Amino acid sequence: MALNSVSPVSSATNGQAHINQQDFLKILLTQLNAQDPLKPMDNTAFVAQLAQFSQLAQTQELTASVNQLLAVQTAVQSVGLLGHVVSVVTGGATATGTVTDISVSGNAPVLTIHPTTGQDISGVALKQVFDIR
Repeated sequence: MALNSVSPVSSATNGQAHINQQDFLKILLTQLNAQDPLKPMDNTAFVAQLAQFSQLAQTQELTASVNQLLAVQTAVQSVGLLGHVVSVVTGGATATGTVTDISVSGNAPVLTIHPTTGQDISGVALKQVFDIR
């Protein structure tokens, strides 16, 4: 005899359920309201987890700030290349030329290089630059 499922089974991402600080506080309040007054539970673990959530939030804010700082530093670094002669690796070959233009694609600066011979090379990422003169 075959059994059919009444409702679909949901699965959490990577087999783990995620809980945020607000969900945790709701659970804590529910447990505190429903506890037996003659046998109160130990709140030490809850306070420790609340402190961990606070540390996690601060770490996430710090990470966001560092990422913003890195984006600004990268933009400033690329502006400093404007007018300089650089050597880059593009498509497995190397090219040397003057940085004539800088644009931003996503969060990353993209250089345009005018080589001594040939057409301008556009779409060059900063990580492709290996020599600056």
